[in-house]
Amino acid sequence: MHIRLIYISLFSLIFQFGLCQLKTGAEQTQNYLPLLQNKQIALVVNQTSTISQTHLVDSLLQLNIKIKSIFAPEHGFRGDADAGAHVSNGKDKKTGLPIISLYGNNKKPTPEQLKSIDLIIFDIQDVGARFYTYISTMHYVMEACAEQNIPLLILDRPNPNGMYVDGPVLDMNFQSFVGMHPIPVLHGLTVGELAQMINGEKWLKDKITCNITIIPCENYTHQTKYSLPIKPSPNLPNDQAIALYPSLCFFEGTIVSVGRGTDKPFQLYGHNSWKTNFSFIPKSTLGATNPPLKDQTCYGFDLSEEQHKGFTLDYLIKAYQITPDKSSFISSSSFFNKLVGNGILSEQLKKGLSENEIRKTWETDLNNYKKLKEKYLLYP
Repeated sequence: MHIRLIYISLFSLIFQFGLCQLKTGAEQTQNYLPLLQNKQIALVVNQTSTISQTHLVDSLLQLNIKIKSIFAPEHGFRGDADAGAHVSNGKDKKTGLPIISLYGNNKKPTPEQLKSIDLIIFDIQDVGARFYTYISTMHYVMEACAEQNIPLLILDRPNPNGMYVDGPVLDMNFQSFVGMHPIPVLHGLTVGELAQMINGEKWLKDKITCNITIIPCENYTHQTKYSLPIKPSPNLPNDQAIALYPSLCFFEGTIVSVGRGTDKPFQLYGHNSWKTNFSFIPKSTLGATNPPLKDQTCYGFDLSEEQHKGFTLDYLIKAYQITPDKSSFISSSSFFNKLVGNGILSEQLKKGLSENEIRKTWETDLNNYKKLKEKYLLYP
């Protein structure tokens, strides 16, 4: 264990001083182009799927790779749709390629949509939180590939929250598209590592496994600080929002605004019934056309300079305590429980349990998960 920690520390120092350049899977074209020759390809991609400043689709077309279709996750191919908004099928204006939405009623590619496809590429930037739906899309793509005997190529990318493993582990009684696997809120895996876990733990339908090839990142460890060059979705515009997202997302099932419709989404939280010195007003914006508490003055807290990283219940507990009408705090018990991954946190809030007391109730499951994930790591 000590040797491993020394290795990680040395690697982090080397990376920090620029002696070792991080490369995503997509950037290592020499390692996967031979797999694409003379094949009909489909891609699961969005705006984050780039090689330097060029979209992966454009790069592959320039290299004469035969792309038949594009599958788009939540927020769409260009990443500008609201969270939860319907994403339509269509055509890419630049290339003319058909775009098939994997969000809404069609979350899993159909046999017809996969007809004559020889290989699928998955290349999407994740943020390491269980409820971020890109990993749910990956699950369904893996399942469809396994059923149709189509290999899946995963171009791995760093996890900006990859140094943390924390939060309640999903109770599978609360499985949904915002939580498909028995993993904690911060799972500490890249999408490539998670795909290995999904296969290894037989989490796909009927315990089938997907034929996956992973192009891992170069010069990356789970302690590497990684600033995303492109925002992964409209309401995660910067490193601060991505760091706070795991702790603030539970508010999506409550009456509390997390700053959608402001210039600091997932860096603020508040409500119109609170009494604090800080206020903000959510407005209709691109990616948040009808935000919670739209056009209402919300009083709350600005976390844009907050140094906290990882996962905490502190914001949630504080918000519950200062809400006058506590019976209305959880606006959607079903969605709140799905985000949390269990049905007991809402009761623990009502009982006034502290964060430490609540943490003890998920400690055993979290420790078991930490042991499990060691089998599937690609990076130290």
